[in-house]
Amino acid sequence: MTQDKPSPAKPVNNEYTAEDIQVLEGREAVRRRPGMYIGSTDQRGLHHLVYEITYNSIDEAMAGFCTNIWVTFCQDNTIRVDDNGRGIPVDIHPSTKLTAQETVMTVLHAGAKFGGHTYVVSGGLHGVGASVVNALSSWLTASVRRDGKLYQQEYKKGIPSGAVEVVGVSSNTGTTITFLPDKAIFGEVKCDFKTISEHLRELAYLNKGLEICIRDERNDEERTFYFEGGITGFVRHLNRNRVVRHRWPIYISGTVNGTIVEAALQYNDGFSESTFSFANCVNTVDGGTHLTGFRSALTRVLNDYARKNKMLKDDEPNLIGEDVREGLTAIISVKLAEPQFEGQTKGKLGNPETKSHVESAVGEGLALYFEEHPDDAKKIIEKCLLAAKGREAARKARDLIVKKGSLETGTLPGKLADCSEKEPAHCELYLVEGPSAGGSAKEGRNRRFQAILPLRGKILNVEKASLDKMLSHEEIRAIITALGTSIDDEFDLSKLRYHRVILMTDADVDGSHIRTLLLTFFFRHMAELINNRHLYIAQPPLYRIKSGKLQQWVYSDPEKEAVLAGLKDSKKVEVQRYKGLGEMSAEQLWDTTMNPETRTLLEVTVDDAAKADYIFHMLMGDEVPPRKAFIQAHAKSVKNLDI
Repeated sequence: MTQDKPSPAKPVNNEYTAEDIQVLEGREAVRRRPGMYIGSTDQRGLHHLVYEITYNSIDEAMAGFCTNIWVTFCQDNTIRVDDNGRGIPVDIHPSTKLTAQETVMTVLHAGAKFGGHTYVVSGGLHGVGASVVNALSSWLTASVRRDGKLYQQEYKKGIPSGAVEVVGVSSNTGTTITFLPDKAIFGEVKCDFKTISEHLRELAYLNKGLEICIRDERNDEERTFYFEGGITGFVRHLNRNRVVRHRWPIYISGTVNGTIVEAALQYNDGFSESTFSFANCVNTVDGGTHLTGFRSALTRVLNDYARKNKMLKDDEPNLIGEDVREGLTAIISVKLAEPQFEGQTKGKLGNPETKSHVESAVGEGLALYFEEHPDDAKKIIEKCLLAAKGREAARKARDLIVKKGSLETGTLPGKLADCSEKEPAHCELYLVEGPSAGGSAKEGRNRRFQAILPLRGKILNVEKASLDKMLSHEEIRAIITALGTSIDDEFDLSKLRYHRVILMTDADVDGSHIRTLLLTFFFRHMAELINNRHLYIAQPPLYRIKSGKLQQWVYSDPEKEAVLAGLKDSKKVEVQRYKGLGEMSAEQLWDTTMNPETRTLLEVTVDDAAKADYIFHMLMGDEVPPRKAFIQAHAKSVKNLDI
């Protein structure tokens, strides 16, 4: 009988021998340390299971053997992923002496993605996807349609319940994986339909001609994605509510030394860059060599064309990367035989040769496009020249913040109440709305590790502001200086002075607006802060409920109703609604919102950068109709509305 929980520890003694060394292998290692394989055991980790199985089907599509993928969330929260690919082989593996199907489903680092014969390109490089999902599931069933037969094998927590058996006949081919994630690992095992849908939409864009259907039997929802235009449609989707500089996205494709390169780009009148990179259909959120190659080619070709056509004079400096990426929306996708990803979650591509491959393909394709479409080239370069002028205007403002040595000399904002602790990992900074709340926070905080930066009024909406205007804004300068990292291309996470940056605003409409403005700034100019899990939102209470000597702090309306229902027999109950942090004393603010022992912090994460890009632009940009439609669509789901 297999035991999933660790055995009781032996009494501690002073001896340290070979017996003290534990060797965790295969399934046991996965179940004991799931975060090493899927990143976390929260909902993101749960979604990662779905993605790992789906990527096996995507690999079949990239190899040219799969045209349809179906993902289904069943009523009991089981998950089914079905494809019409070739089906997992069922013959005996020469090394494991097991069927290939059982080998793939139970042995780590076993798969057809290492030799380069079955899959020239694949997303599941590490060969742990199916076996890890199996190990982290209460049960899993793998059904294979192949050679006119239907093969099936069942597993309990990664252990086969029996051999691979022929259970029927089949006139087609493909694989169906049905599994129930283990509640002992993940707690709640309910996947979010919208999050998975957006991810599958990306995969459909990246594989033109592939149809992906997602069904949710729990809520009777279904969506189908099929994009004949591929990543060109992806760019148009991202720019759908923006004013574009040229009507159609520029599409570039080519193969260099076996690496397939695709890029699509289109400029808009905004100030932010929205570039997303993919390697073998894996979203490389931290970029990598393919993104570097794309950016290098873009800057070089634009400068060459501008010089050649006298749009840049001989005595004028070249455009820099910052100039040519303002208002850019782009998708760069590469498919290569031996991708070198950083970590199992594959956030960054490291192949050094890919930079030159992408730079060559994009440079050649973009130069040819400009020669054939001079009007589009002119509009794009005019946009870049305006960005260069704005950059020059912002130089002096930027120097106040990022000039070498300014931070080392201790030039911090005067209103910053810093902490005494100097180790960033132990420090946290509260960005607090208003001087009144800032005063209470300063008085109530733990001065050893908590710093307070009060913000006056609403900060600038950076979605609609140029760089020079943003850097001339006093509150934004104070935030950048206090954090010490700089912004955009010069952002340096190693200089972050506080490893917890906490937004603390009032629980009313103005507070929500200020929080959204701050989130927009961080997403656009300090995204690595979010990606590396350093940004949080404080949760101040909405109500204080008193009944005699009993006092309770309540953080939501449903919680309030539950507390009041429990006090229905009490003679006198007082309910106080807190709209502002300044209404609380320093002691109350500490007890409810700042004390690490009792507070609630929400971690800011971005599971889908493309979706976040769209939402921030839609909420904070110039276009009113899509914002109105969004508000109307989500009005019924609003919580804590302040009227």
